[in-house]
Amino acid sequence: MKLSDFDFDLPESLIALRPAKPRPSSRLLLAEGTALSDHHFYDLPKFLRRGDRLVLNDTKVIPARLNGKRRRMSDQGETFAAVEVTLLSLDGQGDWMALAKPGRRVRVGEEIAFSPELSATVLDKSADGLRLRFSLSGPAFDAQLAALGAMPLPPYIAAKRAADAQDAQDYQTVFAQNSGAVAAPTASLHFDQGILDALADTGVTFTKVTLHVGAGTFLPVKVDDVSDHKMHAEWGRVDEQAAAEIAQTKAQGGRVIPVGTTALRLIETAARDTGEIAPWVGETDIFIKPGFEFAVTDGLITNFHLPKSTLMMLVSALMGVDTIKSVYAHAIAEKYRFFSYGDSSLLLPERR
Repeated sequence: MKLSDFDFDLPESLIALRPAKPRPSSRLLLAEGTALSDHHFYDLPKFLRRGDRLVLNDTKVIPARLNGKRRRMSDQGETFAAVEVTLLSLDGQGDWMALAKPGRRVRVGEEIAFSPELSATVLDKSADGLRLRFSLSGPAFDAQLAALGAMPLPPYIAAKRAADAQDAQDYQTVFAQNSGAVAAPTASLHFDQGILDALADTGVTFTKVTLHVGAGTFLPVKVDDVSDHKMHAEWGRVDEQAAAEIAQTKAQGGRVIPVGTTALRLIETAARDTGEIAPWVGETDIFIKPGFEFAVTDGLITNFHLPKSTLMMLVSALMGVDTIKSVYAHAIAEKYRFFSYGDSSLLLPERR
Protein backbone atom coordinates (compact mmCIF):
# COMPACT_ATOMS: atom_id res chain seq x y z
CA MET A 1 0.00 0.00 0.00
CA LYS A 2 1.07 3.57 -0.64
CA LEU A 3 1.50 6.28 1.96
CA SER A 4 -1.07 8.39 0.13
CA ASP A 5 -3.72 5.75 0.97
CA PHE A 6 -3.62 7.04 4.56
CA ASP A 7 -3.73 10.77 3.85
CA PHE A 8 -6.60 13.18 4.47
CA ASP A 9 -7.12 16.94 4.72
CA LEU A 10 -7.51 18.14 8.29
CA PRO A 11 -8.53 21.73 9.11
CA GLU A 12 -5.99 23.19 11.52
CA SER A 13 -8.85 24.45 13.69
CA LEU A 14 -9.65 20.84 14.69
CA ILE A 15 -6.25 20.24 16.37
CA ALA A 16 -6.93 20.34 20.11
CA LEU A 17 -4.50 22.41 22.19
CA ARG A 18 -6.24 21.69 25.52
CA PRO A 19 -8.34 18.72 26.65
CA ALA A 20 -12.05 18.77 27.42
CA LYS A 21 -12.98 19.34 31.06
CA PRO A 22 -14.08 17.22 32.82
CA ARG A 23 -12.25 14.43 31.03
CA PRO A 24 -15.27 12.24 30.10
CA SER A 25 -17.09 15.24 28.57
CA SER A 26 -15.00 14.74 25.42
CA ARG A 27 -16.89 13.43 22.42
CA LEU A 28 -16.98 9.76 21.41
CA LEU A 29 -17.53 8.51 17.87
CA LEU A 30 -18.87 4.95 17.92
CA ALA A 31 -18.07 2.84 14.86
CA GLU A 32 -19.79 -0.56 14.87
CA GLY A 33 -18.60 -1.98 11.60
CA THR A 34 -19.67 0.68 9.10
CA ALA A 35 -22.41 2.15 11.35
CA LEU A 36 -21.41 5.48 12.91
CA SER A 37 -23.03 7.41 15.77
CA ASP A 38 -22.08 10.44 17.88
CA HIS A 39 -21.86 10.40 21.68
CA HIS A 40 -19.77 11.59 24.61
CA PHE A 41 -17.13 9.60 26.44
CA TYR A 42 -19.31 9.39 29.54
CA ASP A 43 -21.68 7.26 27.41
CA LEU A 44 -19.03 4.52 27.10
CA PRO A 45 -20.67 2.15 29.64
CA LYS A 46 -23.72 1.93 27.32
CA PHE A 47 -21.63 0.33 24.58
CA LEU A 48 -19.68 -2.18 26.65
CA ARG A 49 -21.13 -5.23 28.35
CA ARG A 50 -20.55 -7.60 31.24
CA GLY A 51 -17.55 -9.77 30.46
CA ASP A 52 -15.73 -7.19 28.34
CA ARG A 53 -12.16 -6.41 29.39
CA LEU A 54 -10.42 -3.08 28.86
CA VAL A 55 -6.63 -3.24 28.64
CA LEU A 56 -5.03 -0.11 30.13
CA ASN A 57 -1.49 1.13 29.63
CA ASP A 58 -0.30 2.21 33.08
CA THR A 59 2.87 3.95 31.89
CA LYS A 60 3.62 7.31 33.49
CA VAL A 61 4.83 10.29 31.45
CA ILE A 62 7.97 11.87 32.78
CA PRO A 63 8.76 15.61 32.46
CA ALA A 64 11.39 14.77 29.87
CA ARG A 65 12.83 18.19 28.95
CA LEU A 66 15.80 19.16 31.10
CA ASN A 67 18.21 22.09 31.14
CA GLY A 68 21.77 21.25 32.13
CA LYS A 69 25.41 22.16 31.73
CA ARG A 70 28.10 20.15 30.00
CA ARG A 71 31.14 19.76 32.20
CA ARG A 72 34.51 19.30 30.49
CA MET A 73 38.18 19.52 31.44
CA SER A 74 40.32 21.53 29.01
CA ASP A 75 43.66 23.31 28.93
CA GLN A 76 41.86 26.20 30.59
CA GLY A 77 40.62 23.93 33.38
CA GLU A 78 37.01 22.97 34.09
CA THR A 79 34.52 24.56 31.66
CA PHE A 80 30.72 24.54 31.40
CA ALA A 81 28.25 25.08 28.54
CA ALA A 82 24.45 25.15 28.61
CA VAL A 83 22.57 22.31 26.92
CA GLU A 84 18.90 21.33 26.66
CA VAL A 85 18.23 17.58 26.83
CA THR A 86 15.02 15.87 25.75
CA LEU A 87 14.69 12.25 26.85
CA LEU A 88 13.35 9.96 24.13
CA SER A 89 13.18 6.38 25.36
CA LEU A 90 14.40 4.07 28.10
CA ASP A 91 16.27 0.90 27.13
CA GLY A 92 16.42 -2.44 28.86
CA GLN A 93 19.63 -1.50 30.70
CA GLY A 94 18.10 1.57 32.30
CA ASP A 95 19.87 4.05 30.00
CA TRP A 96 18.12 6.83 28.09
CA MET A 97 18.23 7.82 24.43
CA ALA A 98 18.03 11.60 24.25
CA LEU A 99 18.39 14.61 22.01
CA ALA A 100 20.62 17.54 22.96
CA LYS A 101 20.46 21.15 21.81
CA PRO A 102 23.02 22.19 20.80
CA GLY A 103 24.21 18.61 20.29
CA ARG A 104 27.11 19.04 17.89
CA ARG A 105 29.65 19.82 20.61
CA VAL A 106 28.58 17.11 23.05
CA ARG A 107 31.24 14.40 23.38
CA VAL A 108 31.16 10.78 24.51
CA GLY A 109 32.35 10.54 28.12
CA GLU A 110 31.20 14.02 29.07
CA GLU A 111 29.05 14.65 32.09
CA ILE A 112 25.93 16.83 31.91
CA ALA A 113 24.89 18.29 35.27
CA PHE A 114 21.23 19.18 35.85
CA SER A 115 21.38 19.83 39.60
CA PRO A 116 23.75 19.09 42.48
CA GLU A 117 21.96 15.73 42.79
CA LEU A 118 21.35 14.75 39.15
CA SER A 119 23.84 14.33 36.32
CA ALA A 120 24.25 12.05 33.28
CA THR A 121 27.24 10.58 31.49
CA VAL A 122 27.23 10.48 27.68
CA LEU A 123 27.80 6.79 26.84
CA ASP A 124 27.34 7.02 23.08
CA LYS A 125 26.52 9.47 20.31
CA SER A 126 24.96 8.72 16.92
CA ALA A 127 22.65 10.19 14.30
CA ASP A 128 19.74 9.07 16.53
CA GLY A 129 20.97 11.14 19.48
CA LEU A 130 22.78 10.46 22.74
CA ARG A 131 22.73 7.49 25.08
CA LEU A 132 22.84 8.73 28.67
CA ARG A 133 23.39 7.02 31.99
CA PHE A 134 21.98 9.02 34.89
CA SER A 135 23.48 9.23 38.35
CA LEU A 136 20.13 8.38 39.96
CA SER A 137 17.44 5.79 39.28
CA GLY A 138 14.07 4.77 40.66
CA PRO A 139 12.19 7.14 43.00
CA ALA A 140 15.22 9.42 43.41
CA PHE A 141 15.43 9.93 39.63
CA ASP A 142 11.65 10.50 39.42
CA ALA A 143 11.80 13.12 42.17
CA GLN A 144 14.56 15.05 40.40
CA LEU A 145 12.69 14.95 37.08
CA ALA A 146 9.53 16.21 38.78
CA ALA A 147 11.48 19.13 40.23
CA LEU A 148 13.55 20.02 37.16
CA GLY A 149 11.79 18.81 34.02
CA ALA A 150 9.02 20.08 31.74
CA MET A 151 6.30 17.98 30.12
CA PRO A 152 7.21 16.88 26.56
CA LEU A 153 4.12 18.01 24.66
CA PRO A 154 3.61 16.58 21.15
CA PRO A 155 5.21 18.71 18.41
CA TYR A 156 1.86 19.81 16.96
CA ILE A 157 0.96 21.33 20.36
CA ALA A 158 4.44 22.55 21.29
CA ALA A 159 4.56 24.51 18.02
CA LYS A 160 1.49 26.46 19.17
CA ARG A 161 2.20 26.98 22.86
CA ALA A 162 4.68 26.13 25.61
CA ALA A 163 4.02 23.46 28.21
CA ASP A 164 2.72 24.83 31.49
CA ALA A 165 1.79 23.63 34.96
CA GLN A 166 -1.66 22.50 33.81
CA ASP A 167 -0.10 20.02 31.38
CA ALA A 168 1.54 18.17 34.29
CA GLN A 169 -1.98 17.06 35.21
CA ASP A 170 -3.71 17.07 31.82
CA TYR A 171 -1.03 15.00 30.04
CA GLN A 172 -1.12 12.17 32.60
CA THR A 173 -3.67 9.36 32.94
CA VAL A 174 -5.46 8.83 36.25
CA PHE A 175 -4.01 5.29 36.45
CA ALA A 176 -0.41 6.20 35.53
CA GLN A 177 1.91 4.10 37.66
CA ASN A 178 5.19 3.06 36.02
CA SER A 179 7.44 5.96 35.00
CA GLY A 180 9.19 5.85 31.64
CA ALA A 181 7.03 7.32 28.85
CA VAL A 182 7.87 10.57 27.06
CA ALA A 183 4.44 10.72 25.41
CA ALA A 184 1.06 9.93 26.94
CA PRO A 185 -1.15 6.99 25.96
CA THR A 186 -3.68 9.62 24.98
CA ALA A 187 -6.79 7.44 24.55
CA SER A 188 -6.60 6.95 28.32
CA LEU A 189 -6.76 10.68 29.08
CA HIS A 190 -10.58 10.59 28.80
CA PHE A 191 -10.96 8.41 31.90
CA ASP A 192 -11.55 9.66 35.42
CA GLN A 193 -12.34 7.58 38.49
CA GLY A 194 -16.07 8.13 38.03
CA ILE A 195 -16.21 6.48 34.62
CA LEU A 196 -13.92 3.66 35.76
CA ASP A 197 -16.37 2.97 38.57
CA ALA A 198 -19.36 3.15 36.22
CA LEU A 199 -17.74 0.64 33.87
CA ALA A 200 -16.94 -1.70 36.75
CA ASP A 201 -20.60 -1.50 37.86
CA THR A 202 -21.69 -2.77 34.43
CA GLY A 203 -19.40 -5.80 34.73
CA VAL A 204 -16.49 -4.52 32.64
CA THR A 205 -13.11 -5.67 33.96
CA PHE A 206 -9.66 -4.08 33.63
CA THR A 207 -6.15 -5.34 32.97
CA LYS A 208 -3.04 -3.19 33.22
CA VAL A 209 -0.01 -3.56 30.99
CA THR A 210 2.97 -1.24 30.54
CA LEU A 211 4.37 0.19 27.33
CA HIS A 212 6.67 3.18 27.70
CA VAL A 213 5.65 5.42 24.79
CA GLY A 214 8.70 6.96 23.12
CA ALA A 215 9.09 10.08 21.01
CA GLY A 216 9.31 7.80 17.98
CA THR A 217 5.53 7.68 18.05
CA PHE A 218 5.61 11.14 16.38
CA LEU A 219 8.14 10.25 13.67
CA PRO A 220 6.74 10.72 10.15
CA VAL A 221 6.65 7.95 7.59
CA LYS A 222 9.07 8.96 4.84
CA VAL A 223 8.66 6.13 2.32
CA ASP A 224 6.08 5.81 -0.43
CA ASP A 225 5.68 2.06 -0.04
CA VAL A 226 4.58 1.64 3.59
CA SER A 227 6.03 -1.89 3.77
CA ASP A 228 9.49 -0.26 3.59
CA HIS A 229 8.91 1.75 6.79
CA LYS A 230 11.00 0.78 9.82
CA MET A 231 9.09 1.11 13.08
CA HIS A 232 10.63 2.57 16.22
CA ALA A 233 10.99 0.24 19.22
CA GLU A 234 9.38 0.77 22.62
CA TRP A 235 9.81 -1.17 25.87
CA GLY A 236 6.81 -3.01 27.25
CA ARG A 237 5.66 -5.72 29.64
CA VAL A 238 2.66 -8.04 29.86
CA ASP A 239 3.02 -9.85 33.19
CA GLU A 240 1.63 -13.28 34.07
CA GLN A 241 -1.47 -11.89 35.75
CA ALA A 242 -2.32 -9.68 32.77
CA ALA A 243 -1.85 -12.54 30.29
CA ALA A 244 -4.00 -14.85 32.40
CA GLU A 245 -6.80 -12.28 32.72
CA ILE A 246 -6.88 -11.63 28.98
CA ALA A 247 -6.78 -15.35 28.17
CA GLN A 248 -9.66 -15.98 30.57
CA THR A 249 -11.77 -13.27 28.95
CA LYS A 250 -11.13 -14.76 25.49
CA ALA A 251 -11.98 -18.27 26.74
CA GLN A 252 -15.27 -17.04 28.23
CA GLY A 253 -16.31 -15.24 25.04
CA GLY A 254 -15.79 -11.69 26.33
CA ARG A 255 -14.31 -8.92 24.22
CA VAL A 256 -10.77 -7.70 24.77
CA ILE A 257 -10.64 -3.98 24.02
CA PRO A 258 -7.31 -2.18 24.45
CA VAL A 259 -7.46 1.49 25.40
CA GLY A 260 -5.12 3.09 22.92
CA THR A 261 -2.85 1.90 20.15
CA THR A 262 0.00 1.42 22.64
CA ALA A 263 -1.90 -1.22 24.60
CA LEU A 264 -3.04 -2.84 21.35
CA ARG A 265 0.49 -3.06 19.93
CA LEU A 266 1.73 -4.59 23.17
CA ILE A 267 -0.87 -7.35 23.55
CA GLU A 268 -0.57 -8.27 19.87
CA THR A 269 3.21 -8.46 20.34
CA ALA A 270 2.69 -10.78 23.31
CA ALA A 271 0.54 -13.08 21.13
CA ARG A 272 2.79 -12.97 18.09
CA ASP A 273 4.62 -16.29 18.50
CA THR A 274 1.72 -18.64 19.24
CA GLY A 275 -1.39 -16.66 18.31
CA GLU A 276 -2.42 -16.64 21.98
CA ILE A 277 -1.64 -14.12 24.71
CA ALA A 278 1.34 -14.98 26.90
CA PRO A 279 3.56 -13.12 29.38
CA TRP A 280 6.07 -10.99 27.52
CA VAL A 281 8.71 -8.36 28.23
CA GLY A 282 11.11 -6.55 25.89
CA GLU A 283 11.21 -4.00 23.08
CA THR A 284 8.51 -4.18 20.44
CA ASP A 285 8.73 -2.72 16.95
CA ILE A 286 5.55 -4.38 15.70
CA PHE A 287 4.13 -2.64 12.62
CA ILE A 288 0.39 -3.15 12.28
CA LYS A 289 -0.94 -2.28 8.84
CA PRO A 290 -3.72 -3.59 6.58
CA GLY A 291 -3.41 -7.34 6.21
CA PHE A 292 -2.39 -7.87 9.84
CA GLU A 293 -4.08 -10.81 11.59
CA PHE A 294 -5.25 -9.78 15.05
CA ALA A 295 -4.89 -12.52 17.66
CA VAL A 296 -6.30 -10.81 20.76
CA THR A 297 -7.97 -7.49 19.93
CA ASP A 298 -11.76 -7.31 19.53
CA GLY A 299 -12.11 -3.52 19.51
CA LEU A 300 -10.21 -0.34 20.28
CA ILE A 301 -10.69 2.93 22.13
CA THR A 302 -8.50 5.52 20.43
CA ASN A 303 -8.18 9.20 19.56
CA PHE A 304 -8.04 10.59 16.01
CA HIS A 305 -4.60 10.27 14.44
CA LEU A 306 -2.30 12.20 12.12
CA PRO A 307 -2.59 11.81 8.36
CA LYS A 308 -0.08 9.38 6.83
CA SER A 309 0.91 8.02 10.25
CA THR A 310 1.52 4.43 11.32
CA LEU A 311 -1.43 4.82 13.69
CA MET A 312 -3.72 5.54 10.73
CA MET A 313 -2.41 2.30 9.25
CA LEU A 314 -3.15 0.46 12.51
CA VAL A 315 -6.80 1.56 12.74
CA SER A 316 -7.19 0.81 9.02
CA ALA A 317 -5.92 -2.70 9.68
CA LEU A 318 -8.52 -3.15 12.41
CA MET A 319 -11.55 -1.66 10.68
CA GLY A 320 -10.66 -1.72 6.98
CA VAL A 321 -9.27 1.13 4.91
CA ASP A 322 -12.61 2.23 3.46
CA THR A 323 -14.37 2.16 6.84
CA ILE A 324 -11.67 4.29 8.46
CA LYS A 325 -11.90 6.79 5.62
CA SER A 326 -15.63 7.09 6.39
CA VAL A 327 -14.96 7.40 10.12
CA TYR A 328 -12.49 10.24 9.60
CA ALA A 329 -14.65 12.02 7.02
CA HIS A 330 -17.52 11.92 9.52
CA ALA A 331 -15.28 13.15 12.36
CA ILE A 332 -14.09 16.11 10.30
CA ALA A 333 -17.60 16.98 9.11
CA GLU A 334 -18.90 16.88 12.70
CA LYS A 335 -15.91 18.89 13.98
CA TYR A 336 -14.45 16.33 16.33
CA ARG A 337 -11.21 17.50 17.96
CA PHE A 338 -8.07 15.68 16.81
CA PHE A 339 -4.83 14.29 18.22
CA SER A 340 -3.50 13.97 21.78
CA TYR A 341 -5.88 16.34 23.57
CA GLY A 342 -8.75 15.66 21.19
CA ASP A 343 -11.87 13.49 21.19
CA SER A 344 -12.15 9.71 21.14
CA SER A 345 -13.59 6.84 19.18
CA LEU A 346 -14.73 3.31 20.00
CA LEU A 347 -13.92 1.08 17.06
CA LEU A 348 -15.73 -2.25 16.96
CA PRO A 349 -14.96 -4.20 13.79
CA GLU A 350 -17.38 -6.70 12.38
CA ARG A 351 -16.74 -10.16 13.76
CA ARG A 352 -14.08 -11.95 11.76
